[in-house]
Amino acid sequence: MFISKKLSKFKKIKHGFFNKSGGKSNGIYKSLNCGPGSKDKKINVIKNLDIVKKKICKNSKKIFLLHQTHSNKFIYLNKFPNSFKRVKADAIITDVMKLPIAVLTADCAPILLYDDQKNMIAAIHAGWKGAFKGIISKVVNFMIKKGCKKNNINAVIGTYITQKNYNIKENFKKKFLKKNKKNAFFFKRKKGIIYFDLPNYIKSQLKLMKISKIDTINLDTFDKKNNFFSARQSLNSNHDDYGRNISIIMIN
Repeated sequence: MFISKKLSKFKKIKHGFFNKSGGKSNGIYKSLNCGPGSKDKKINVIKNLDIVKKKICKNSKKIFLLHQTHSNKFIYLNKFPNSFKRVKADAIITDVMKLPIAVLTADCAPILLYDDQKNMIAAIHAGWKGAFKGIISKVVNFMIKKGCKKNNINAVIGTYITQKNYNIKENFKKKFLKKNKKNAFFFKRKKGIIYFDLPNYIKSQLKLMKISKIDTINLDTFDKKNNFFSARQSLNSNHDDYGRNISIIMIN
């Protein structure tokens, strides 16, 4: 488990970014696959989620997860949910205590937010699609609507695929430049191949929202030595599926 030094100083919350170590799954899902939507054995995913839960909170019933669709939709939980059925969304906001919330990734970036005065948290699944569609601004604006202040919001961008491993096609770049020509900053061309800088694009979105307290977990999910699930690594290996890394946060 990896933690943010900035978030770990706050005693009212617990959080963690997990790689694929320490779980029960086998094969291409070895071993801490936390993706209910994967083709892994369901019992193994349940056991893996329980392992994660116990590291964050032994007393909580379950981790609240989403059916992620690369959208800009979020849900707000203002009370303990009656059902833990996965809702279609890509971010969760809550101020409920003892309710662990999490997002799943495999190259996309997880973002954890915490307002240390309002005691409100959020977990965001930010791939290029969600970030492009404005999920970060939507979550931050909602937190502000609920009484949070931008200078009190602490953001951590979790593990992600880095630019050197994120090659994309010309149409991808054109989409970003059409939206804003300044987005050219997040692309570089090397030997005829275009590469996209997802983490810095996300950081720019946070800064546009006047979020200045930003931490980053600088670990590349594509790099095998870091032992994360990676969709691109799986594609390169001709696998038909892949495991999911979990990033989690909870108010004590």
